[in-house]
Amino acid sequence: MSRKNYIHNSKPVFKKPKNEKKRSKFVCYAIKRAKQIDVARSPLYHTLISAHRNTSNVLFRVRRLNENRARAMRAMVIAMLYYYDIRSNTVNASIEKLSDECGLSTISDAGNKSITRASRLIKQFMEPMGFIQYKKIKNSFLSTSTHKKIFLTPVFFMLFKISQSTINYYLCDTIRLFKYSHMKEKKIFVSFEEIKKISQMDEKSIRKKILNILINYYTVNELAQIGPKRLKKKIDIEYNNLCKLYKNDNK
Repeated sequence: MSRKNYIHNSKPVFKKPKNEKKRSKFVCYAIKRAKQIDVARSPLYHTLISAHRNTSNVLFRVRRLNENRARAMRAMVIAMLYYYDIRSNTVNASIEKLSDECGLSTISDAGNKSITRASRLIKQFMEPMGFIQYKKIKNSFLSTSTHKKIFLTPVFFMLFKISQSTINYYLCDTIRLFKYSHMKEKKIFVSFEEIKKISQMDEKSIRKKILNILINYYTVNELAQIGPKRLKKKIDIEYNNLCKLYKNDNK
């Protein structure tokens, strides 16, 4: 294969999904900053040292990204920001999804998809350089299965000159708006002992337990006003709250 044809997509660009939803103020601001500054030619590359995630041994020092990786880096940074949740500090997209939407995925003649280009960029460059952390997390307190999430570090935002104080400002604003939008919702309080008991149940039994609690919590008129759809939504909310409560208590 000639060098010219070595890279299947030499000009990757992040393309927003068709069912695009409104992004947060911080995400819009960060994407704008990342487009104004060339993140692939950051002065940080001259000062940061790549280290192995487990041994902390020095791997390499970057002076300049080759143009193919530089283009991939520019697309990937925008993609990660697009799916970034400032409250959890996570990128809510898999490497495969990021690869597909950046145009970094390739399909072989046999029809097999490869995301190697994106995977190497993330695992062999962005993580060792300290821009992201790629960690295993549990799906919920009910399951022993795990999946991996991408967490963005302060160094990632330094690529386009966003300080931690700016992130904190937007974070406080996001939390304030979140609390305001939920302040009219009635909260159900469950004791620590009850959480422990519930954690031993399967998901179906837990949701049934929550339904019984809600039926006893609201009056007949209130339940009629809530309706089946909103009642189901409340069960989902309380179920997720219990997952978070149990997770926090077991840290």
